[in-house]
Amino acid sequence: MAMALEGIKIVDMSRLAPGPYCTMILGDLGADIIRIDPGGGKAAEAIFPMPPEVEERMRAYDSESRNKRSIKLNFKTQEARQIFYKLVERADVVVEGFRAGVTKRLGVDYDTVKEINPRVVYCSVTGYGQTGPYREMVGHDMNYLSIAGAMDIIRDKEGNPVPPSNLVADYASGGMQAAIGILAALMARERTGKGQHVDIAMTDGVISLCHTAVAQHLQGDLAAMAGIDMTTITTGKIPHYNVYKCKDGKLLSIGALEPWFFQNVCREIGREDLAPFEWAIDKWPEMSQIFAEAFLTKTRDEWFELLSKTDTCATPVYTVGEAMNDRHVLERKMVTEVDHPKFGKVKQVGISIKMSETPGAIRCFAPAPGEHAEEILTELGFSKEQVEQFNQAGALG
Repeated sequence: MAMALEGIKIVDMSRLAPGPYCTMILGDLGADIIRIDPGGGKAAEAIFPMPPEVEERMRAYDSESRNKRSIKLNFKTQEARQIFYKLVERADVVVEGFRAGVTKRLGVDYDTVKEINPRVVYCSVTGYGQTGPYREMVGHDMNYLSIAGAMDIIRDKEGNPVPPSNLVADYASGGMQAAIGILAALMARERTGKGQHVDIAMTDGVISLCHTAVAQHLQGDLAAMAGIDMTTITTGKIPHYNVYKCKDGKLLSIGALEPWFFQNVCREIGREDLAPFEWAIDKWPEMSQIFAEAFLTKTRDEWFELLSKTDTCATPVYTVGEAMNDRHVLERKMVTEVDHPKFGKVKQVGISIKMSETPGAIRCFAPAPGEHAEEILTELGFSKEQVEQFNQAGALG
């Protein structure tokens, strides 16, 4: 069965989180991903160095690097750039995650690439984008959340900002936005015949994800007229969209915003008298206390069993381990088993995009850096003698 992106060739120069996650999505859907691992110098050193046997086992579980082949290139050598240019000739997409200006210095920037292949879609994934006064600044997930205003609306009950791991900026605002941009550019190429530069800034993506809060701010007094701060109703500040401790100390989440859902929750906790006061702000502190006391009367799983049969929005707050053993998660194949030649059956994160006619698949495990160098170079038409010359010149390591 053909896959959705079968025949699409992607050269991936990215390294940390956003770019590799983007190309994992595209690789799962059938694209041929050639990952360029860094060769030579400080850039080639691992952030978390590990013994070789540990690295090998970790690769078996590394979903971010699956469905990819690897070649190491040291761009400080002319020979490595020669190989890259040959790869670009046949590529549909190039993905990079360097700080703005670095690719130009290395000679692998969009202007250089489009001269070789005008049809290429070149995607840059950075923290602040290719333009603007912050374009050369370094940063990580928390920095992008902070400067985009997201940390201001992600707070605990004491009002302290809470970093939500690296889910929002790296993965959602970086990797997923990049995948969307690449697919859109490929569709546009079908009409125009031309590639283009896709400039993904994680800061931009965070602002886009915060569109409700941003829109409320831009509306000014119009938002205040409603009497409810739309930026806080989904952050645990109202009784019927919150997390509660249960009898066994475990947590249950309630998301009963719609009146009918709220009425059902009130009925199940034996307080139908609260139903008319869902948006009575002055009653929220009292209501929160009533909810808290009610949910302490049963265990988390008892409440879930009860409320899952009622038309309302309630789910257990799982640990990652519990989530990966949930019957729904398993039936949706978000945990999948793959046969590894050395380690046997290995579990990996499943493929989230379900397609009826061209489903995604895990075709190969994460490669060791440079594992497919000879195979890739042979496909490009280089002879064994040339491959040896590249090795001697330090281009491949």
